[in-house]
Amino acid sequence: MDLSSFLQALIPSWNSAYLLLGFFAYLAIAGSIVLGKLVPGVVLADGTRLHYRCNGLVLLLLLVALLGISAKMDFVSPTAISERGFELLSTTFIFSFLVTLALYFAGCKSHSKSSSLKPHTTGNLIHDWWFGIQLNPHFMGIDLKAGMMGWLLINLSVLAKSIQDGTLSKSMILFQIFCALYILDYFVHEEYMTSTWDIIAERLGFMLVFGDLVWIPFTFSIQGWWLLANEVKLTTTTIIANCPVFLIGYMVFRGANKQKHVFKKNPKAPIWGKPPKVIGGKLLASGYWGIARHCNYLGDLLLALSFSLPCGISSPVPYFYPIYLLILLIWRERRDESRCAKKYKEMWTEYRKLVPWRILPYVY
Repeated sequence: MDLSSFLQALIPSWNSAYLLLGFFAYLAIAGSIVLGKLVPGVVLADGTRLHYRCNGLVLLLLLVALLGISAKMDFVSPTAISERGFELLSTTFIFSFLVTLALYFAGCKSHSKSSSLKPHTTGNLIHDWWFGIQLNPHFMGIDLKAGMMGWLLINLSVLAKSIQDGTLSKSMILFQIFCALYILDYFVHEEYMTSTWDIIAERLGFMLVFGDLVWIPFTFSIQGWWLLANEVKLTTTTIIANCPVFLIGYMVFRGANKQKHVFKKNPKAPIWGKPPKVIGGKLLASGYWGIARHCNYLGDLLLALSFSLPCGISSPVPYFYPIYLLILLIWRERRDESRCAKKYKEMWTEYRKLVPWRILPYVY
């Protein structure tokens, strides 16, 4: 694709806008109807807190079923997303921009008496719009579910396109299986998200909204797009070798997050069959958290790598996601270290001595 064709493909269309609005309308309406466990978010400065309805798995399965029935009845094409990828990308970007502007001005209005917020200065306006004003990501019933669901929908449309074009390969199947298992697991353990960095530390600004609505679905699916245009023949040995990367990554990622979540609910709950080692009554130093201070990041990186390995090593393009994630998590780890050092002080110093490794034991 030459530059002029690429720019032409980026022009938003009404069809893309309808697809996007239909998706968010479904999330807003069905999300408020479908039952799910209510999980409290972080306590805000005014003492209030939002409650998240963890119904993502049912919403996702219902949406896929509805789209499948609609495709069977020729109401919608299963390749609609894959055929409008760039249009949807630009349309979603515009939507994210407009939504965060609305959130910013709404936040300014509700925080008009705050001395720390000065929207009349250009610097503060850009800063508050980019990083956000309010914690607890939630907008019109739509929260962090959207990005993960969008990722799966893009993957499924890419899969449908490969079947339609007669290019379905073992590489595509392996990539689709790994991503689908990861996304489904995310919603099975949706409650754990309420104790992650995105919820407890990030604010609802353009950075988070763009990351959730644009970056996650459109960049995490790059491998699928690449496989549509490139043939990769995997041997049985290669397929078998790829699987442990996913399985180990999943075990570390899910295990670490589960231990952290369970510890926050019950600090005395056993870790790997033993009483947990706790520093200052607040910092868990057992299990995965006794191996590395951000061991969950290692699991996330291995999972990201497993999504790219089915594409072979002929091009760096499919490896954009794990490379980007490595940079992001190192940056986030540094921010988290600084935040924890200020919050826990001597306890954090003791924890660092007990657990010297940041992400990868004996390396970093």
